[in-house]
Amino acid sequence: MNDALRQALARANMTESQLARACGVDPKTVGRWVADPTRLPHARHRSAASRVLAVEEAALWPTVRTMVKTGPDREIVQVYPYRSAAPASLWRQLISKAEREISFAGYTNYFLWLEHANLGALLRRKADAGCRIRFVLGDPASPITRRREIEEDVPLTLSTRIEVTLSELAKLRDTTVEARYETGHVSLSVFCFDQDMIVTPLLPGRIGHDAPMMHLRRAQDDGMFDRFAGHVEDLWGKGRDVWTMEVQHAEA
Repeated sequence: MNDALRQALARANMTESQLARACGVDPKTVGRWVADPTRLPHARHRSAASRVLAVEEAALWPTVRTMVKTGPDREIVQVYPYRSAAPASLWRQLISKAEREISFAGYTNYFLWLEHANLGALLRRKADAGCRIRFVLGDPASPITRRREIEEDVPLTLSTRIEVTLSELAKLRDTTVEARYETGHVSLSVFCFDQDMIVTPLLPGRIGHDAPMMHLRRAQDDGMFDRFAGHVEDLWGKGRDVWTMEVQHAEA
């Protein structure tokens, strides 16, 4: 049985017949998709099912990725023209599935708290289970942050969005969750979840949800995944501990 498809139907509270209508196929065809994990629908039907169920094609039919990609680009699971175009469930699935390491190297990480209910409780459980969780935030006091704010020119400034993340992280100070300030990722956000990764290069004058987005999955040494993972490690190595900085600012 295709458990991924069956579970996606259950999460969407959708029947096989409803999915069939949305994809323009006979209900018996959807029944065969569910019953036979080796059966691969036509591309247009996979795309329609992915859109309706808000789940990536490669998650519903893993053979899609291995069948289509054999070269260095096989680490690219899916691309989206906008971060906001990705299924809302993707982030939650990646966070929930990660067991060893989660790194949020977004400049503000504000959207995480906005779009995912009870994220703090989930991160607390992951940390208690031994998962290493790191945040690399932009320094709200940095001139780099100020220049980016002028460029964005939106009411909800970068520094305000960073402060929201800081207030949420303050609730996790009694856990092993770590946080550092850095500014080298003001135009490139990288989010790591064990062997999966989300990369969003920020375009000039645009904010995060308008950024193009790539979902990567590690498949080789020194591939795209490793290159971006190395960038995160560089940021972390150069970063300054958030809570040490908070104490210094308070004393000043």
